[in-house]
Amino acid sequence: MQSGSFLDRVKIYVTAGKGGDGCLSFRREKFIEFGGPNGGCGGKGGDVILQAEPNLTTLLELAYNPHIEAQNGEKGGTYNKTGRAGEDKIIRVPCGTLVKKDGAIIADLTKPGQQFTVAKGGMGGRGNQSFKTRNNTAPHIAENGQPGEEVTLILELKILADLGLVGFPNAGKSTFLSRISAARPRIADYPFTTLNPNLGITLHKGLSFATADIPGIIEGASEGKGLGFQFLKHIERTRVLLHLVDPDGFDGMSAEKSIKVIENELKTFDKKLWQKPRIIVVNKMDLPAAQKAYEAIKKKFKKQKVLLMSAATGEGVQKVLDEVVKILAATPVEISVPEEKTAPVHKVEPIFTIERDENDIVHITGKKVAEFIAMTNFNQPEAVARLRGIFKKIGLEKALLKYGVQDGDTLIVGDKEFEWNGDFDNEAPTQPEHAGYKRRETKAERLAKRKARREGKKL
Repeated sequence: MQSGSFLDRVKIYVTAGKGGDGCLSFRREKFIEFGGPNGGCGGKGGDVILQAEPNLTTLLELAYNPHIEAQNGEKGGTYNKTGRAGEDKIIRVPCGTLVKKDGAIIADLTKPGQQFTVAKGGMGGRGNQSFKTRNNTAPHIAENGQPGEEVTLILELKILADLGLVGFPNAGKSTFLSRISAARPRIADYPFTTLNPNLGITLHKGLSFATADIPGIIEGASEGKGLGFQFLKHIERTRVLLHLVDPDGFDGMSAEKSIKVIENELKTFDKKLWQKPRIIVVNKMDLPAAQKAYEAIKKKFKKQKVLLMSAATGEGVQKVLDEVVKILAATPVEISVPEEKTAPVHKVEPIFTIERDENDIVHITGKKVAEFIAMTNFNQPEAVARLRGIFKKIGLEKALLKYGVQDGDTLIVGDKEFEWNGDFDNEAPTQPEHAGYKRRETKAERLAKRKARREGKKL
């Protein structure tokens, strides 16, 4: 919902930084015979972090810049130098912002300075020094950096205020707000002048509190009529409600009837609103009908605090503020306590899934498998052999054979295309640099050769 310069809902696309690539390097210096590998690891990619900012009141800036990316990590260097980590990207949002992912709320930023990481940067790829072992003292392998997380988020703003002003259009909410604060909302003598929630800060008797003017509530607002349905959610987080009443009523109904209608809309929208402390204030006491309406309302709503004032002239405003301060002092700030729930059920995502499309191409999908592909440097034969070993360990080759993959079938894993020849050694013609790569012998084949030589046989 957007109107003017106010925005309370926006979709953003977030990409964390990619990790830096590992370095493939060997130490070569005069008089040093055995230099060995000295390629450093890449730096970590930057995270994307949301931070609640008390000075912001709208999500408008994010609506103009919805695509957000963090900095990538830098490549590792020689002499075991680790690449510089990418800077985190901090997105400042107003206090009261809900963060939703796939329809579920993952964060509620209510306190100034509160942070939440929405996308984590990728780890840096390892350099060849990290792959050095007793059996492989000169590894020719270095990893690419891990890709950063990519997420699509919905941000929704619910205004945080101590005092919420409710009432029919033209009840004088905007005039009252401009009287008690430095806010200057648009004011006119026709309904629906105010199209956006307005915030103002009031200092009275040493107590500072925020007041929100919630516009457009009419009969049926809780069912989506008028503008009220879009703004009712903003008073969910107010501590006290101030119900302003026009003594002449609204749209043919009396002042008393108008109070019942608004209260019913609040109760229908959310029962918690009905339970909040409410003050009824008959505005426009300078009108002839004001005193009569005030007496009638005071008599009918005996359990409610009913006051009389004129927001236009200022008469009676101080008494209203005295009552507001008194109730605010007795109304603690709500602290959301997580409900006790049963042990959470964690869904285990399969490492890979195998599907064949209508073109008889086999697609292998899975977050971990895609990461293995992205972090493998296909210009390095040792890296390709290592990837094949990983696929074998996680049971991918066995699963493909069980699935019925035949020699010559095309496999797509991540963004790479392979041609199946009983293993992953031979890639499709789109990757010609591996055409001459020779498959390593298995342990069983080596043992068979040794036995054959001992027995004087030829293989």
